[in-house]
Amino acid sequence: MSLPLVIVTEPLAPGPLSWLRERADIVEAAPGEDAYEANIGKADAMVVRTYTIIDDAMLERGPNLKVIGRAGVALDNFDLPACARRGVTVVHALGSNASAVAEYVFAVLFDAIRPRVFLDKALDMDRWNTARVDLIAPRQLEEMTLGVFGMGRIGRRVARTGSAFNMRVIYNDLEIIPEDQRWGAEPVPVETLLDESDVLTIHTDDRPANRNLMDAEKFARCKEDVIFLSCARGLIVDARALAGFLRATPGATGICDVHEPEPFPADYPLLGLPNAHLLPHIAAATELAKTNMSWVVRDVMRVLNGEAPEHPAPMPG
Repeated sequence: MSLPLVIVTEPLAPGPLSWLRERADIVEAAPGEDAYEANIGKADAMVVRTYTIIDDAMLERGPNLKVIGRAGVALDNFDLPACARRGVTVVHALGSNASAVAEYVFAVLFDAIRPRVFLDKALDMDRWNTARVDLIAPRQLEEMTLGVFGMGRIGRRVARTGSAFNMRVIYNDLEIIPEDQRWGAEPVPVETLLDESDVLTIHTDDRPANRNLMDAEKFARCKEDVIFLSCARGLIVDARALAGFLRATPGATGICDVHEPEPFPADYPLLGLPNAHLLPHIAAATELAKTNMSWVVRDVMRVLNGEAPEHPAPMPG
């Protein structure tokens, strides 16, 4: 009995890839590469990450596709209605990177609020004391309000960590979050979230309605010294609006790990702003998270074996 053919378009962690290789014929190739072009027409499944676009044009070339696995969580590179029309199941690695992203939020937050240097030479007493004065942090977490926009798996971990640092934590979400899952966070209207957050971190999903969710009107309500963190998806933040806000309020800080497009071009609105700090989409870049995300291959094989997947994508209709 022949094995199913699976195209892997972006790198997977070694363990999950080896597991899949024992159960399927694997072609590791990105769209446009010879091996991809030679096999897409007969592939039974695909596994992708962030930068493989799944749309009608791609699906037209893969008439035998039964399932596509996203080794990650967000699905903004998928045309889900097109997949639904063609009967292609989409699975993703729900929750696989939540701890890594929440950890990263606080890593970059500490970079923003705690100035520090590493010493590589001896200092005399004057320079020693000067450094100790120059590096005094103006604020610490327990005197700040943390605003969490979106209280899903990542948002809840961020809220829990903020509470552990004795921050006041407020949040806004479309869903009603049970009190025992809020970690002391207080639900508030969007307007209150924007008005009162010293740190505002975005963790909404990538549904089309959330495109440019953070627009000029919302930024105008933020505090003049807000620390704004964008570690969800680039489409959620209007980069031009954020750039305008940062230019107008030099005491504010914008930290963006995700962008639209990626990589961003030379005319990206946030480039060159001293209070905009841009990173190359690495919030989930830990070995553990990469491995967890790659285990989406289990659901790919479940579908190929006629079983129900554990983490199907929410399909339209």
